[in-house]
Amino acid sequence: MSNAKIYFLMVLCTIFWAGAFIAGKLSAPFIPAFTLTFLRFSIATIIMYFIMRAKGENKYRLKKKDIPVFLFTGFIGMFGYHVLFFTALKYTTAINSSIIGAANPIITSILGIIFLKDKVSLKRIVGILLSFTGVFLTITGASLDVIKSFTFNHGDLIMLLAVLMWAAYSIFSKIVMPRYSPLILTYYSFLFCTIILIPFVIYDAPWKLLGTVPYYSYVSVIYMSVFPSVIGYLVQQISIKHIGPSKTSIFINLVPVFSIILSLTILGETLAPIKLLTAALIILGVYICQKS
Repeated sequence: MSNAKIYFLMVLCTIFWAGAFIAGKLSAPFIPAFTLTFLRFSIATIIMYFIMRAKGENKYRLKKKDIPVFLFTGFIGMFGYHVLFFTALKYTTAINSSIIGAANPIITSILGIIFLKDKVSLKRIVGILLSFTGVFLTITGASLDVIKSFTFNHGDLIMLLAVLMWAAYSIFSKIVMPRYSPLILTYYSFLFCTIILIPFVIYDAPWKLLGTVPYYSYVSVIYMSVFPSVIGYLVQQISIKHIGPSKTSIFINLVPVFSIILSLTILGETLAPIKLLTAALIILGVYICQKS
């Protein structure tokens, strides 16, 4: 697969991930975090199984040596990241969590240098910093009052741990990629995540809430299962295999750009002129990183 095609697919994924923010807003208030994560990945696991059958990869048999690998990816990349993310939002603001989330490419690059012996050029560092600056200004609205009032709390530390887990998942995926296809790695990561979540879902007792969940929350769960999860994770694994975790992670900073577009078209929000400048900074940062 050509790099140009991978870049296109990763941009498409960022659109899906931006949509997941809106979908999460429509479902998180009504469905507990463990149950929401379980529904998302159990549905995604079923879809992935049929994709594997269609591709002829369902003949793969899980070996004893594979279990620690998929326990790690399922627990760290799916269970750990999503549960910590939802938990962090209870104690910190959306501004803080989004800014910390934008640090993902930086953390991924650092881990890549340590574990993958990546060489990070000055051009890539400039691209990451430009993109992060764009995200920061997008989220804060370039308001000095908002920037001055930015403080850390324990929710921020939880979000930072979530980002660290996501970065670790990306790096570990690159390490084990020679042993598995992106499809196999994604499917079994989903499956193990779903199994890990079962006792936590029982604790949530979601059956008590069935009558209070609006229909659009269920639609949101299906959206998150198909587009950000099945397509998003699968394309991400393909991208990690071909261009590496550091370059793949920088695409996450495009999410705020598409969040603006979706907010305008779906939620009817207004666009501040400063957002056009910050969106340009993010895109420029991603472009420089890929050119490096």
